[in-house]
Amino acid sequence: MNKAALIFGAGFIFLAGAARADGARQNPLVLIQTELGDIKAEIFESKAPVTASNFLRYVDENRYEGATFYRVFKPDNQPDTLIKVELVEAGLRLDVRTKRLPPIPHETTAMTGILHKDGALSLARGKPGTAGSEFFICINDQPEMDFGGRRNPDGKGYAAFGRVIEGMAVVRRIQQMPADGQVLIQKVRIKNIIRVSLPIKNSDVHVPGHYD
Repeated sequence: MNKAALIFGAGFIFLAGAARADGARQNPLVLIQTELGDIKAEIFESKAPVTASNFLRYVDENRYEGATFYRVFKPDNQPDTLIKVELVEAGLRLDVRTKRLPPIPHETTAMTGILHKDGALSLARGKPGTAGSEFFICINDQPEMDFGGRRNPDGKGYAAFGRVIEGMAVVRRIQQMPADGQVLIQKVRIKNIIRVSLPIKNSDVHVPGHYD
């Protein structure tokens, strides 16, 4: 084989590798449209298939239209809790029953590998298997919400399924709004949550950061 053929062969292998990379599975993106600004999030559908599919069904069926961010957790508003967390919670609340789907099985961080890092999206729950429409966004890393963490007495943690990639400034602004205890005095309306047509490639879900 001559030198030109070797060069061509190497180039072909390189291009084939690039094509495989370009053709890798894409993670869905969603846009959380709030009255304070937009929050863009990446949803890890293959890593958390049960939880992500449930969230995306709410999105695709426009069930989050008119939902709100209504609850915030800060170090100073959890006086009776030893393990404190920082997050903002959103969803339909219990009074909007017509838009709620049945609860789903609990998909732990030990199963998915998606940790509660800064900007992680996760489902709120009571007992395991009760989560559905209500979700929260972590502010700063919250390892006590992972499997084995102490935030929930059962030690099973919460079901993370995505991360914010743009708009953490909006999330932090919501956290700092006036609240009566943990409940926002003026709830932040979610106009809707929609899929974004241009997805991005799979990425490392363990990398911390603000994703602004």
